[in-house]
Amino acid sequence: MSRIAGRFRELAEQGRKALIPYVVAGDPGPDVTVPLMHRLVASGADIIELGVPFSDPMSEGPVIQLAHERALANATSLRDVLSLVAEFRREDSATPVLLMGYANPVEHMGYDVFADAASEAGVDALLTVDLPPEEVAGVNRELQRVGMDNIFLIAPTTPGQRVERIVKEASGFIYYVALKGVTGAGNLDLDAVSEGVAAVREHTELPVAVGFGIKDAEAARAIAATADAVVVGSALVNCAAAAIEAGGDHAAAIDAAGALLAEIRQGIDSIAS
Repeated sequence: MSRIAGRFRELAEQGRKALIPYVVAGDPGPDVTVPLMHRLVASGADIIELGVPFSDPMSEGPVIQLAHERALANATSLRDVLSLVAEFRREDSATPVLLMGYANPVEHMGYDVFADAASEAGVDALLTVDLPPEEVAGVNRELQRVGMDNIFLIAPTTPGQRVERIVKEASGFIYYVALKGVTGAGNLDLDAVSEGVAAVREHTELPVAVGFGIKDAEAARAIAATADAVVVGSALVNCAAAAIEAGGDHAAAIDAAGALLAEIRQGIDSIAS
């Protein structure tokens, strides 16, 4: 059983929902990523989603786009991200780590080389935003060879026939996009999210995580009543960036992100199991 499947099973047995924070590796600095990951775990993270810096992060809103720009300015490459995960694993062998990124860096490295290097580093799964299910056979073959999950996004506009196609290629969990837009945009329509999650569940028994637009404990609590997991990204990235803009150092950024995630954890745990 993969670390991700094991974590969801543990949480289900406890009647709890997963909290998945997203941060960009190398932002605000390469030396921040691993301490920030550990702080997020201490603040209640069940799975960590680590963004791989990319020059054209098309699914991201302004907040995370800026995080990618800062990480690239710090010369953070895919191989650097794998090294950071390996460093994280020296102290934490239990928390699943998911890499979220775009196809180009993985294809440039080569699917087989990436799979071997990622598995050795301790990565549990890959989410490739711009790789459709029709084109995943090659990467899926290599990920399955090393026991890594392949996570897919499903949007509110995805038709049922395509949802069925996507879930056949997916493992670990399904990432349902709460908004018709980029990360951090718009306001949540909770009824629409509930209907969308229910529609996905008609096609799969995989856990369903919901992300995009979840900014605080109240929103996370509402989403957790419907989903198996809540993904929080832009709010955390913005919180850390704001701490630095206010004159704080990297430690202040870590503290700010950790405090926000702890509040969100409390909100999720406040729902009836």
